[in-house]
Amino acid sequence: MNEGDSPAAMPTAVQERIASLDVLRGFALLGILVMNIQTFAMPSAAYGNPLAYGDLQGINLWVWRLGYLFFDLKFMSLFSMLFGAGVLLFIDRAKARGASAGKLHYRRSGWLVLFGLLHAHLLWYGDILYSYGLCAMLVFLFRNRSARALVIWALLFLSISWGFTLFTSFSWDYIPEPDRVQMAQDWKPEQSVIDAEIADYNGGFARWFPRNSAMALMLETFVFFIVFVWRVTGMMLLGMALYRWGVLSGERDGSFYRRLMIVGSVIGLALIIIGMVKNQQAGYTVEYSMFNGTTWNYWGSVALALAYVGLVVGAVRNGAWPALQRRLAAVGRLAFSNYILQTVIGIAIFRGLGIFGDVERWQQLAIVIAVWLLQLWLSPMWLARYRFGPLEWLWRSLTYWKMQPMGRG
Repeated sequence: MNEGDSPAAMPTAVQERIASLDVLRGFALLGILVMNIQTFAMPSAAYGNPLAYGDLQGINLWVWRLGYLFFDLKFMSLFSMLFGAGVLLFIDRAKARGASAGKLHYRRSGWLVLFGLLHAHLLWYGDILYSYGLCAMLVFLFRNRSARALVIWALLFLSISWGFTLFTSFSWDYIPEPDRVQMAQDWKPEQSVIDAEIADYNGGFARWFPRNSAMALMLETFVFFIVFVWRVTGMMLLGMALYRWGVLSGERDGSFYRRLMIVGSVIGLALIIIGMVKNQQAGYTVEYSMFNGTTWNYWGSVALALAYVGLVVGAVRNGAWPALQRRLAAVGRLAFSNYILQTVIGIAIFRGLGIFGDVERWQQLAIVIAVWLLQLWLSPMWLARYRFGPLEWLWRSLTYWKMQPMGRG
């Protein structure tokens, strides 16, 4: 009997799942699309700098504010925390079955890195799976730390990325002039640069593949080591701590989740609003908004992500909106497949129809809501017939090196 045939190596059964984690994961997956659609639909500079491209008045301004206040970095932070919790849950259950937790975890993470590379280079440069796979390999080293130690390490990792930003900001006057000019051009490209990007993404696979792949490579190397590895690892470690404390699984009392929601919302929104005002006052200049101007949302998003934990897990404990919970849980159980489906839909609409750069922010939000409704409808239907999503099935089969049963019959 090989490892794949051993009961100890089998994946989590449906009845072992923690409801609050699935609901949170579905909630986070849907929320991520509000930000991701900007890079499906608009030139890349518009993601960080709202003045880089497109109309920012009237309803478009309010849509951008909504996204910045409640979604930008918040749902990515929440999803990263849940991934960290999932790492510990996977390890704990593998140990309970007598399996080699380390071997399975690194195989699982390695396949995720490969999936991320394929997703990023063949479809969309904004992929997060690559970073999650690599960071999951790193957080495994912290698996036996106490919850308190995990929080300390989380804050340390988060502070490193923030420190790079502050150092660059304070060193601005000493950066060579050609480099400052290049950063300014990246922050707010000239119209000819914008036009070239739009033409490439509307010009078919042969046109957009080289540009998309080059952007993916930059994010997987330079940006990963400056930003992603620290931010994602920090949020994963924080999620591991919350898992150890029983916060994510709904084991705390109701008052705890109410306090978490209120305190996280007050602190988070206060910081984010201050940052929004300061960036507007600075005119979204590269000197301020590319660096110091990100500080407020960087930390405010952590607090607001914790508030979302309080809101959603509190609702799960109270049995609120049971029909919505069931649909969110289904989306969460199919998070991998739904994440890639969002990319496929985005590319099909904006690149496939040749309307990249032509869809305003309020129209993007309407498409987001339509995709939410589709996935909330489709996910329970799929799970009524199948145990896993198609990509979840593939990932599990590769992890355990054994074909997993797909149907429910």
